[in-house]
Amino acid sequence: MMESKYVVAIVAAAGMGKRMKAGINKQFLTLEGQEILARTLQKIEASPSIDEIIILIQKSDRHYLELILRKQPLSKPYQIVYGGKERQDSIHNALTALPEEATVVLTHDGARPLVKVNKIEEVINGVSMTGAATLATPVKDTIKVSHNGQTVDYTPNRKELFAVQTPQVFYKEVLLKAYAQAYREHYYGTDDCSLVEKTGVKVSMVIDDFSNIKITTPEDLILAEALLRSDI
Repeated sequence: MMESKYVVAIVAAAGMGKRMKAGINKQFLTLEGQEILARTLQKIEASPSIDEIIILIQKSDRHYLELILRKQPLSKPYQIVYGGKERQDSIHNALTALPEEATVVLTHDGARPLVKVNKIEEVINGVSMTGAATLATPVKDTIKVSHNGQTVDYTPNRKELFAVQTPQVFYKEVLLKAYAQAYREHYYGTDDCSLVEKTGVKVSMVIDDFSNIKITTPEDLILAEALLRSDI
């Protein structure tokens, strides 16, 4: 437990993973002989600050999750919640299932199994700065902005650009307010931080390394296997 706070981790594993083209939800593919989601849950459970876990899946994937939990039982309290149409809808479903004692909510992609436990702790501690925190990395490539997808309109300053990762951590009231506003305004964001930003809350950043990749494509799976073998 984090001081007097009760931290609930929402692990989002309800995406369809169409870009993986594997015929199965990407979180249930194996990485060095172990399911991606199993590795992710190991990291989340290893965080001493996390008190409870909510696992978001598609209803049709329940069997796959139960196989993982039989092989790798969780020692912390957990719930299984079914996802919605979009990731935002899925997280909203999980928010409605939060235990009353929850004070801090962490959201993490089920397809980010290489996150380091010490970084989970850092971002949880970072929430006290503004009420919202995220892991992030500086952008290495030069980024171009194109309005039509064919020609470059301008080049933003790379020093000001960061790639946001998960976990993202929020005080419960901050995240609930952001979701309520997003649905009132019919707004869908690309991550939880984008919803919180629209309420005027500043999101603090904890700089992570580049190994905390999200496994989305077959190439990501190859990279993740290389990272695991190198023990970076």
